[in-house]
Amino acid sequence: MERQELETFLTLAEELHFGRTAERLLLSQARVSQTLKKLERKIGAPLFERTSRVVRLSPLGRQLYDDLAPLHVQMEAAVARAKDAARGVGGELDVGFLGAGAGTLTAPILTLFRERSPGVEVRMRETQFQDPLGALRGGEIDVLFTCLPVREPDLAVGPVVINEPRLLAVPVGHPLAGRASVSLEELAGETFFGVVNGAPAYWWDFHVPPRTPSGREIHRGRAVASFQELMTLVAAGQGISPVVASVEKYYARPGVTFVPLDDVPSADVALIHRAVGVDARVEGFIRAVRDVVDGNGGPAAY
Repeated sequence: MERQELETFLTLAEELHFGRTAERLLLSQARVSQTLKKLERKIGAPLFERTSRVVRLSPLGRQLYDDLAPLHVQMEAAVARAKDAARGVGGELDVGFLGAGAGTLTAPILTLFRERSPGVEVRMRETQFQDPLGALRGGEIDVLFTCLPVREPDLAVGPVVINEPRLLAVPVGHPLAGRASVSLEELAGETFFGVVNGAPAYWWDFHVPPRTPSGREIHRGRAVASFQELMTLVAAGQGISPVVASVEKYYARPGVTFVPLDDVPSADVALIHRAVGVDARVEGFIRAVRDVVDGNGGPAAY
């Protein structure tokens, strides 16, 4: 089997769509179809069942995919390791994370990267929302899992790893506690929190809106620097705050309850890196993140 036949078959088996397969492989749909027909002639039977509306694996195609997919992953990893060895890739890679980082994808990402780059030591470092991008800019970390939006000319946004719904953190006993859901529009007159130091204004405004959808002001009280501080102040009754869903799992504490928050967009977490000076270690980590996300069928969800 030729390499292009292998990649076309595996990609089509994952996408089950000729157009998306062509986009991923940077080929025309006609070329994808031709390559598949050539492979099916070699095999001697159809690998896909195709109609005008549906593309699905035939039983033989499913058997072939199950046999080939793990071998292809091993082959790609072996090639990546060889390239890294040839370039002398080693040293350390500092990976920053805000909150839950890459969530459930963190472990498989680190496992795949370590398999491909055994000479690189990975060190995880937590960042805080008082200055979510400073450690990356300052060279203290090499890559960063953090919440979007990030619109900085010196930083590049890589693969999205998590999509999280939004919740409202309120003190136990608050009038909104126990509600099935709450609308941001209802929160005019409530007190949210500001943020200290270097968080971009647009970033904090996305996560902690200063106004309701209709434009009514939401008061901002004390400025906070971390999730732990935010939750402590909510529990003390000094305010309420929108948060991403993973905060309930990783930062919950007595005295705080969470209510689903309507009429606000969900939050994406992505891998961020410096726009220039990307070395082989960072390239390899970006590749590992993208491969795990693609293998997961897209970003993880809470």
